[in-house]
Amino acid sequence: MTEPTMDTDQQLDALDRTLKTDEHGETVSATLGLSQVYATDIDDLWDACTSTERLARWFAPVTGELRVGGRFLVQDNASGTVESCDRPHGFTTTWEFGGETSRIEVRLTAESPDRTRMTLTHSGEIDSARWSEFGPGALGVGWELGFAGLGHYQSTGARTPLESSGWLHTADAKRFITESSRRWSEQARTAGMPDDAAQAAHERTAAFYTGTEMN
Repeated sequence: MTEPTMDTDQQLDALDRTLKTDEHGETVSATLGLSQVYATDIDDLWDACTSTERLARWFAPVTGELRVGGRFLVQDNASGTVESCDRPHGFTTTWEFGGETSRIEVRLTAESPDRTRMTLTHSGEIDSARWSEFGPGALGVGWELGFAGLGHYQSTGARTPLESSGWLHTADAKRFITESSRRWSEQARTAGMPDDAAQAAHERTAAFYTGTEMN
């Protein structure tokens, strides 16, 4: 059976990344932004992002009530509450993971009849020690894998998320993760993190996601 493949460089370059931070002593207020254009219309992309049947193909199995006020659970990941819905332009939810609650906002913008931009913003308060250890890559790489999975699904019609396939264990996937982590470290530098701290955070994040040991 042929393993899924992806044009790594094309996907890395297709994604726009932003980062805003503000330190508050023991926590860091961080807002990560990811944005990418997909070759489909806004209604189709909305359905791909809100249908539990389609989410399971590119993101992860999601259970619960995807309506305003409804609770949801992402398998082996986070849970949350749907706060607002503006079909087909976007929605907001809480994002509850590891005892912490943050917030995500997804916005869809039609750039043409068959091209739609998806922008995801993830904001919250992060423990300063954890931020120093991993920087924005801890969140950024995870979401970036999701954006890549959506692109793979849109172009191939895959029925299994890219992360759940054998691709995640390939050299190409490790290169993707490592380069994604490096690009998030560049965002950290721009936001004010010292060069050596950003580099160390990048190396820890890449090692965590690829399951490799640091030297």
